[in-house]
Amino acid sequence: VSTITVEGSFPSLSVQAEPLRVAVYYDDALRDFSYLEYSETGAEEFDIRSGNSAIELFNAILPGMFAEVVVIDSLEDADSVGVDVIFEPLIEEFQLALPEKTKLKVYEVWMRFNMRLTEPDGGFIADWMVTSYGKTPVENFRSSESAINEAAVIAFRDLVSSFALSFRRVPGVGEWLATRDGN
Repeated sequence: VSTITVEGSFPSLSVQAEPLRVAVYYDDALRDFSYLEYSETGAEEFDIRSGNSAIELFNAILPGMFAEVVVIDSLEDADSVGVDVIFEPLIEEFQLALPEKTKLKVYEVWMRFNMRLTEPDGGFIADWMVTSYGKTPVENFRSSESAINEAAVIAFRDLVSSFALSFRRVPGVGEWLATRDGN
């Protein structure tokens, strides 16, 4: 089995920051996220570890989206740090398409994230899915590992635009923000 720890750089955002103090909670399922791709014979072919990259991505973009961002180690810590909202991202699904299997000359990665916003007291605000996609042509890379890594990094960058552009339009988020803006 070939282990791929997804690594890449993620730009910060330049958007109008929401005037919120946000606690971010990365649970163990996200931190340790790994996807196993099996060969046609059923043997493990690739172990793709992308949890740390997801955390790096959110640590890069959230400070551009919100006035203040605090990473917490447990949901119980949210009350003690005095935040407006808690953000919990999770990778719900990861898919990989290899050229050998699809007969296309590209490596493709799809990811589906579950984004959750709650109030510090645990009150529900919103829970929504964001799907991202990345692909890289075979001829650009010397190895499957580097091509898979690049496709995953592109998918993470795709997530940035989807997440940032749709945040205020998410059912629950817009309504919650409107009640805060009215105060």
